[in-house]
Amino acid sequence: MLHYQRYKRNPVVDYPEREWPNREIEKAPVWCSVDLRDGNQALIDPMIVGEKIEFFEYLVKLGFKEIEIGFPAASQIEYDFLRQLVERRLIPDDVKVQVLSQCREEQIKRTIESIEGCAQAIVHIYNSTSTLQRDVVFGMSREEIIQIAVQGTKWVKQYAADFPGKIQLEYSPESFTGTELDFALEICTAVQETWGATKENPIIINLPSTVEMTTPNVYADRIEWMNKHFKDRESIILSVHPHNDRGTGVASAELAMLAGAERVEGTLFGNGERTGNVDVMNLAYNMFSQGINPELQIERVNESIEIYERCCKIPIHPRHPYAGKLVFTAFSGSHQDAINKGVKAMRERGNAYWEVPYLPIDPADIGREYEPIVRINSQSGKGGVAFVMDTYFGFKLPKGMQREFANVIQEISEKQGEVSPDLIMENFRREYLNQKEPIHFRKLKVDDLSGETESQFDTQVTVIYTDHGEEKTYTAVGNGPLDAVQRGLQETLGISIKILDYEEHALQSGSNSQAAAYIHLLSANDGRVTYGVGVSSNITRASVRAIFSAVNRLGLGKK
Repeated sequence: MLHYQRYKRNPVVDYPEREWPNREIEKAPVWCSVDLRDGNQALIDPMIVGEKIEFFEYLVKLGFKEIEIGFPAASQIEYDFLRQLVERRLIPDDVKVQVLSQCREEQIKRTIESIEGCAQAIVHIYNSTSTLQRDVVFGMSREEIIQIAVQGTKWVKQYAADFPGKIQLEYSPESFTGTELDFALEICTAVQETWGATKENPIIINLPSTVEMTTPNVYADRIEWMNKHFKDRESIILSVHPHNDRGTGVASAELAMLAGAERVEGTLFGNGERTGNVDVMNLAYNMFSQGINPELQIERVNESIEIYERCCKIPIHPRHPYAGKLVFTAFSGSHQDAINKGVKAMRERGNAYWEVPYLPIDPADIGREYEPIVRINSQSGKGGVAFVMDTYFGFKLPKGMQREFANVIQEISEKQGEVSPDLIMENFRREYLNQKEPIHFRKLKVDDLSGETESQFDTQVTVIYTDHGEEKTYTAVGNGPLDAVQRGLQETLGISIKILDYEEHALQSGSNSQAAAYIHLLSANDGRVTYGVGVSSNITRASVRAIFSAVNRLGLGKK
């Protein structure tokens, strides 16, 4: 039995005056990466100093201006890492390192020591404020919890008094999502006043969903309530630190931004405790997809994946938004057909904006390739196969032919699973281009008869071909080369055929370009139809090859 009765609903906020639902995200927040602290502490095999340095330098390359680098008072590795960053001058002038400390005097003292030599730094202190933790963990009253935060702030002021650089204070009421709103406001205001925050020297108030406890709209209500009730709001930078326990970390962050959050703490690809922190890459790509500059250099997602997987030893899920190997892939036939038509329409119309069904962004814009967009398996349809033939090999299959060839590929995929583009092309050659038996077209001579008044036809062709390996020749007349070739086949081999449709196009540009021709052919004797394909630098020869291809596919040249 599912014991759902053991759980109770978390309270919502009675806040009918909420305004965030009517807002839109218009600009990127201040990003703070917590990969090297919150993310690193969640790894089975935490990073060594060399990996931390590599990761830090990559975060700088991505454009992060605030990077939390660890808990230097609690870990010698993190202390040594920070000292290497300082002594090797690896921290750019416009980047703030952020260091975390509990509200304990000895930890705060060592934390201030660890940042000696930094031009600027953020000292981040916190204590848990939730109703549950006050009760079962600390056994303290509200007043006692406030005193912890206030005393921690005083110690930061004391030990930072002689610091030659600039220190900005950040305070987090940990487990904010489980804290009464009035108490959260009270403790944040006490820290704000103790620090002496001003518009010129603002404090960062960070309101974390340390544990996601309910729906993102409730988190947004709480953020907006705090935002509207803060004292001296201009002296506060409102930050959020969403986790992902309910799988809604990204939604929580986005709604919090609508509610007034100016800063977001998170990790690349959502690494972090339990189900992880908010995924900064996901957030940034979401903004990018809406035409908003994310203020991060995220156009090389494969590079980000490589460094992340190597340093964190965690693979990216194949369905991870934007970064997964399969997110720009369509197996469904209807999806493939829509993508195919969407890309074609984009090219033909010269659209200024990207608009393709099922693809919210152009994969090429983030360093992905068009090649993986469509993958072919037993669930794929004619649109997907046609897309592969066009995108990879330049063959624009006629609509009627798409189903015919898709049936060939589906039969293969049902036996072996996914079919690669190369295997699709191999079967295209076998089914169409290499259909040269039993009759194989060799050479063609075309003569213009239009000046000869006694002839009812304007074209004569001489066709050299092999019939079951024996070279033969026929001459025939007709209204145009294709009509003449068709008549010659009927007269010479007794093949009764009719050309139903004909299409052609260039395969590549330039003086040496090849042309592809498609013939839709009917066997007049039994009503069977099929397509033939021919390729040549001469469009007439390509068309004749297509006729012979279709004749052989229908088995009409057999003795």
